[in-house]
Amino acid sequence: MNVTELKPQQIEENKQRFTEIFTSCVTRDGSDKLLDYLTNKSDFFTAPASTKFHGSFDGGLAQHSLNVYDCLKDYLSRQRAKEQYRMSYSEESIAICALLHDICKANVYVRGTRNVKNDQGVWEKVPTYFFEDNLPYGHGEKSVYMITGFMRLTREEAFAIRYHMGFSGCEEKGNVSKAFEMFPLAFALSTADMEASYFLE
Repeated sequence: MNVTELKPQQIEENKQRFTEIFTSCVTRDGSDKLLDYLTNKSDFFTAPASTKFHGSFDGGLAQHSLNVYDCLKDYLSRQRAKEQYRMSYSEESIAICALLHDICKANVYVRGTRNVKNDQGVWEKVPTYFFEDNLPYGHGEKSVYMITGFMRLTREEAFAIRYHMGFSGCEEKGNVSKAFEMFPLAFALSTADMEASYFLE
């Protein structure tokens, strides 16, 4: 789904689908307060997923989260993943890791404009997003920090979210390798994130 923008109806449909998956799969204490935060106290469902890369449009963050959910579900359903790799995770863990891995991107993108040359070589202002993080706690680790302010994570969920950027992030590469070795869900989530980012978006 290579798109440059989502229509208001698509943004609302993504919000509804996200909410349906979350409420049907995630039942642990505090999940209702986390969903209330996302819905009523953040721009999660209208925010972009980045300033200029994948999902750099209104609603891109929720769209990306759903894409990662679909990719992770698909990856874990494969016979090799189930039988040879012995990957077996609850619907709750899958939903938490996929839907919330980028919660750190809520409330950090600000609308603005920048100057670019058009096809005629004339400078013009175009709308853009700027990244302004008032809680500079990192990326994956910030998502873990924000989630655990509402509900507990298992150790494997926390490591999966923390290292979902894999080797493309700023993490120490040895730590990424060790996390993938110790917690296969981290590798699966990272793979799903890359698949969504590079192929779907």
